[in-house]
Amino acid sequence: MNETKTQSAGFTKPLLLTPREDIMGFITTHIGRILLFCITAFSVLAVLLIFFFVIKEAWPFIARGGLWEFITSKSWYPQSHEAQYGAVSIIVGSMYVTTIAMLIAVPLGLFCALFLSDISPFGLRQVVKPLIEMLAAIPSVAYGFFAVLVFSPFMQKHFGFHTGTNAFNAGIILAIMALPTIISMSEDSISSVSRHLREASYALGATRTETLLRVVMPSAHSGIIAAVILGMMRAVGETMVVWMASGNANQIPSPWWNVASSVRTMTATIAGDMGETAKGSDHYQALFAMGVVLLAFTFVLNIVSEFFVSKVRKTQGGRR
Repeated sequence: MNETKTQSAGFTKPLLLTPREDIMGFITTHIGRILLFCITAFSVLAVLLIFFFVIKEAWPFIARGGLWEFITSKSWYPQSHEAQYGAVSIIVGSMYVTTIAMLIAVPLGLFCALFLSDISPFGLRQVVKPLIEMLAAIPSVAYGFFAVLVFSPFMQKHFGFHTGTNAFNAGIILAIMALPTIISMSEDSISSVSRHLREASYALGATRTETLLRVVMPSAHSGIIAAVILGMMRAVGETMVVWMASGNANQIPSPWWNVASSVRTMTATIAGDMGETAKGSDHYQALFAMGVVLLAFTFVLNIVSEFFVSKVRKTQGGRR
């Protein structure tokens, strides 16, 4: 018995357990599994309840046929005598500022990720990357105050804009907020590309630029796409910045490239109107219908990003 209780090197548990130790190990293992299952189930249940609540509150508006006007009309006049609930210009405003943000954040984020992964010294990378990720910890209202008090007067003075609270202002701030996600995930994906691919490219006479753009980035495309989609979700779901910096004008920019136009987004509309709307009114239900559109859009983006993230995990698992 003494031999069976002898401990193996590096382990504190005996090689042969007593009946009491065996039962206690069985109980603690299953309790841990049940606890983890409950935590996971609670998270899933919370998401499902959010979907159920938003759809339930919006359903009376949708059932009355208000959805057709909602997705086809540009007239959003919920307080008028004959209320109109057309959200096309609001949806376009959300897409407009998100597109501006992505046009700025994606190339800048990818070049930063390439620099951190393949060009910068390791010590510099260890300092710069955490500093970039700290941008995500800054409250969005702080970004909003910067956009209104600093960036807005700057654009009026140097760019000649009639108003500093416009789509361009909101788009630039959203790009800054999306950069930590894009840079961090893209850098991780690029760094995971096998060193042998780089060495093989150099052996064939390719330059560093050609290796990075034609070998490394195509190999890491799944992770880069997932990073861009998650950055887009960050921009689409942002509320405070677009509420404070976009101008909140219910219009579609004309001409379409006029980034100096003020626009209104879905998140800003929900945040601005919900507090002054009577519960159960048409306006209240229309805002929840807008929430359904926003929720569906972000849900689709999340599914797409999970698809590409799973491809990255499979690739990395195969390399291991």
